[in-house]
Amino acid sequence: MTEASETFDLVVLGGGSAGYAAALRGAQLGLRTAMVEKYKLGGTCLHNGCVPTKALLYAGEIADRTREAELFGVRAFFQSMDMASVQRYKEDTVAGLCRGLTSLVKARNITYIEGEGRLSSPTSVDVDGRRVQGRHVLLATGSVPKSLPGLEIDGNRIISSDHALVLDRVPKSAIILGGGVIGVEFASAWKSFGSEVTVIEGLKHLVPVEDENSSKLLERAFRKRGIKFNLGTFFSKAEYTADGVKVILADGKEFEAEVLLVAVGRGPVSAGLGYEEQGVAMDRGYVLVDEYMRTNVPTISAVGDLVPTLQLAHVGFAEGILVAERLAGLKTVPIDYDGVPRVTYCHPEVASVGITEAKAKEIYGADKVVALKYNLAGNGKSKILNTAGEIKLVQVKDGAVVGVHMVGDRMGEQVGEAQLIYNWEALPAEVAQLIHAHPTQNEALGEAHLALAGKPLQ
Repeated sequence: MTEASETFDLVVLGGGSAGYAAALRGAQLGLRTAMVEKYKLGGTCLHNGCVPTKALLYAGEIADRTREAELFGVRAFFQSMDMASVQRYKEDTVAGLCRGLTSLVKARNITYIEGEGRLSSPTSVDVDGRRVQGRHVLLATGSVPKSLPGLEIDGNRIISSDHALVLDRVPKSAIILGGGVIGVEFASAWKSFGSEVTVIEGLKHLVPVEDENSSKLLERAFRKRGIKFNLGTFFSKAEYTADGVKVILADGKEFEAEVLLVAVGRGPVSAGLGYEEQGVAMDRGYVLVDEYMRTNVPTISAVGDLVPTLQLAHVGFAEGILVAERLAGLKTVPIDYDGVPRVTYCHPEVASVGITEAKAKEIYGADKVVALKYNLAGNGKSKILNTAGEIKLVQVKDGAVVGVHMVGDRMGEQVGEAQLIYNWEALPAEVAQLIHAHPTQNEALGEAHLALAGKPLQ
């Protein structure tokens, strides 16, 4: 093994959202930084997650809008999806963002090393025969799609989200195992493309980590769209049929389709990378960290999907920045994960920040919690867009708003103000006095707070 001629201040193992954010911020703060990535700069979010998935969802939105064009006085006719062109649009979007990120990394004088890295000591990473030495090492190796025991993903009939992103056809029918974010986003996109879709979720609701009201609203919207789902019964096994896949549930129910998408979550990439050998504390493949993203080894931190926090690109991004600033000697504040905005980009969108009504009652007591629902039917811009849904506010009685839960098209664009409301511990009366532009969907947040403050307009 050849020793590196230079010792870096920071060596980042992984070039996804968490890793590149740490590298960029670290370099900006004067840390000599190296970043190692075996796949592509940008990681899962840019190449196999957030960005390409949302590109497919937008293509589906265009298809739906074309079908509905007559409602808006536009004469248009939907023929079919041209998946080759959809894939080109998606890949062009990803490639453009990747080029921009690559240029930014180069401009910051970050030493970027392509290759599979392995932690070789508490202060070094080995990459293809080269040892990269650092005063501190940041582990940011991300995650990959998971499956279930006995369920083999073959990439043909039984696929993961990675395979689904590059399909060159619209499946005539699809079963989606898992009703979380990944599952409902693909269900939404494929239905827009023309597939017959059935979602299988073992828990009692779709998007089960969201407020129950949001789950029920999404289920209602999916029924209206013709997306089928089976809730509350777990998967038992899958079998090949003559031309597809059969899924059998624990209660004996059977479902058949052309493809089965396994969307049961993502697991950390940590096996065989030297973490345990170097004494890093682990749990079920996750690297354990404190609130400042420090592992039990003083020279090693970890961020992103590799640690047991929210598996969101923007969470990893924030965690990477936190580590870089801590190493540069800046004062840092731990992340309030309840204050992180969460968006599921299906049709309609589900967006939230803060805690659910059930969680608020658990923390503060049922008699101390107030919940208010504002129907988007009263919002002019939502009416123009022909979208339905609700905004639900959860408040500690006579206190701050501790949860904002929204369902409706473009609600992901409204979660920014919701994030400020929660994180600044705003009182309903304080939000109510703000003037929101009309007509916008954003003013629905304002009117919901007017109602919660005791002066409803409707």
